Amino acid sequence: MQADRQEIAITTSFEGLGLAAELVRAVADQGYTEPTPIQLQAIPVVLAGRDLLAAAQTGTGKTAGFVLPMLQRLGASGANHHAVRALILVPTRELAAQVQESVRTYGAHQHLRSTVIFGGVGINPQIAELRRGVDIVVATPGRLLDHVQQKTIDLSKVEILVLDEADRMLDMGFIPDIRRILALLPRQRQNLLFSATFPDEIRKLAAGFMHDPATVEVARRNTPAELVAQVAHPVDAARKRELLAHLVKTNDWRQVLVFTRTKHGANRLAEQLERDGIEADAIHGNKSQNARTRALKRFKDNELRVLVATDVAARGIDIPGITHVINFDAPRQAEDYVHRIGRTGRAGRTGIALTLLSHREKHLVRDIERYTGAPLRVAVIPGHEPAARFASSAPRRRYRS
Repeated sequence: MQADRQEIAITTSFEGLGLAAELVRAVADQGYTEPTPIQLQAIPVVLAGRDLLAAAQTGTGKTAGFVLPMLQRLGASGANHHAVRALILVPTRELAAQVQESVRTYGAHQHLRSTVIFGGVGINPQIAELRRGVDIVVATPGRLLDHVQQKTIDLSKVEILVLDEADRMLDMGFIPDIRRILALLPRQRQNLLFSATFPDEIRKLAAGFMHDPATVEVARRNTPAELVAQVAHPVDAARKRELLAHLVKTNDWRQVLVFTRTKHGANRLAEQLERDGIEADAIHGNKSQNARTRALKRFKDNELRVLVATDVAARGIDIPGITHVINFDAPRQAEDYVHRIGRTGRAGRTGIALTLLSHREKHLVRDIERYTGAPLRVAVIPGHEPAARFASSAPRRRYRS
């Protein structure tokens, strides 16, 4: 029995996956001891040099699932800095910065160089970095093509290509850009594609450039039904901001992520919360990258109680301390709801997702429940009751904890 336990310990450790000592050390430096399911399945496949098609959402540990074996494969042949050997494409600036941070963190005991390139900031510092020589580039498609056009990057020596959050890149209209980038890469390379969902366009894209890929599929370890309590608060649309401020103040919530449907709505809400005495800021596509980075840092450092975001801007936000996600505007699609509430309940922690539901949005409850397979508990907040017409027709269910 002791031998069995020892064998299990080895096969479920990072060492047991075949990772080099310097990578295992970097993982240990971050306090991680056991691989997540996506890491257990993906790392050996990538180390073996195979193409990989992985179905995994954020919060599953997928970034380390491709960064660790990629670093090992590049490190095995030594750093040369003279050519870009690995390219990681991501949909948003925030996710690019986060992935680059993971590359640096896990590669702390190696000599590989990496850089991140995305729009919204000056291109000249990026050109200078590329000229100094890098092994790994993390990029958003648009800015990468800017560099290609200016001939400031050479993709002819790329050995490993990673497409992260491919379904979100589809949603954002990046597939034509990705096809242009694929045409610039050498035919002989390893391809890794990660996506939460696989619509037909993504399957078609993958079929066109991947070679006999291994397929890995894992459920989100922290699914909404398991770790995130989901509640809908019926309220008149005109009183949503008042209810939000009431909830944050009376419960003394910290690090609350709030979603709005529009950029203008995000700005307006953040300004109103500031007037209510709640430290708040907004991030969205119209804000400069420096402003977005500054707001994220303040939020991480607990200088902001509330960060208001649009769906696109929130991609890549990975802050373990977020306890509450609030849908100020209900999302138009149930899939976006899952992406939103996945910002809390991460790394095994519990979280709370609240939806402020106006009369016009109440039909979205059914779509969300059907998609997640979990009921939303509907609770009216005393003093903020909606109009009688809505209260009497609101969907009410007994929530099983």
